[in-house]
Amino acid sequence: MKIKSVCTLLNELAPLHYAEDFDNVGLLVGNSNDELKGILVTLDTLEDVVEEAISKGCNLIVSFHPIIFKGLKKLTGSNYVERVVQKAIKNDIAIYSIHTALDNSHLGVSAKICQVLGLKNQKVLIPKKGTIKKLVTYVPVEAAKELKNQLFKSGAGAIGNYDNCSFGAVGTGSFKGNEESNPTLGVKGQIHFEQEEQLHITFEASKEKKVLSALFEHHPYEEVAYELTTLENTNQKIGMGMFGVLGSELSEKEFLNLVKDKFGIQSIRHSKLLGKPIKKVAVLGGSGAFAIGAAKAIGADIFLTADLKYHNFFEAENRLVLADIGHFESEQFTKNLLVDFLTEKIPNFAVALSESITNPVNYF
Repeated sequence: MKIKSVCTLLNELAPLHYAEDFDNVGLLVGNSNDELKGILVTLDTLEDVVEEAISKGCNLIVSFHPIIFKGLKKLTGSNYVERVVQKAIKNDIAIYSIHTALDNSHLGVSAKICQVLGLKNQKVLIPKKGTIKKLVTYVPVEAAKELKNQLFKSGAGAIGNYDNCSFGAVGTGSFKGNEESNPTLGVKGQIHFEQEEQLHITFEASKEKKVLSALFEHHPYEEVAYELTTLENTNQKIGMGMFGVLGSELSEKEFLNLVKDKFGIQSIRHSKLLGKPIKKVAVLGGSGAFAIGAAKAIGADIFLTADLKYHNFFEAENRLVLADIGHFESEQFTKNLLVDFLTEKIPNFAVALSESITNPVNYF
């Protein structure tokens, strides 16, 4: 197995297309054509993690956070980022980052938090726009069924659990055919082709390459006329944060104690307690201040996230409780999520969970 095979699997879980524009995801260091020897999964790629990969015979590090984020202009070893990259290159170790691609996946970071807390009826907190595409094309009636089947196999026609393929009226077309086409000579010398069916089909933007490949390969025309557009609709399966409900209401202090226990933390920074029961819970792993408004909008009783600043706590406005549980703490289960996924996909290959503690924040 080559490293690129693992990259393909990870792209199924969290397509790189899902990542935010500011992010740096995918294979950051190494050659995707190298033979895979072992995989080490970590939250952050630090020097200790690279040493751990070397000691365990792993030549691929799958890291949640990207070690190269702002870009590198030199590699002199003057800071930890340069030293990590140098050591990885020297030892032929590849580094793959998944970051906000996994944040935006409905099976990603926030979903894992919901699972740990036992939340039910989970939904995306901030659905992402621009992730749904629409394909319109015409195909001869007798070839329509086969083309539809091939497009479905490529991943088109379904967003979430909904069927999103419709077919328009049958009519005449004016496409250029190939040697197998059967045009007929019409009135005043005009050429008319066989009756056609109009297809309207939607799919997730991450599947565009596969869908178009299926279209070109299985459409009977030599030159395929089609229209591809990006829809403004939000995708309820892709986006930042999630929310759900507890099986039974808890008091604010009971819920905060539950969080402490589940996340193994001793203290939680939070806004004013309101003396109201906790039922609907919003979560967002990592820095989530930007989602406070969304948490209020869906009527959350509490919003768990990290990296809240002093003035962010004022935004609670006595409508919910804001709880900062720590950046590392909120994302700590991401490693387990990735290990479980890769182990299921490649059960005969060793996937190691990093033992290195990469949390840079300490408490006294």
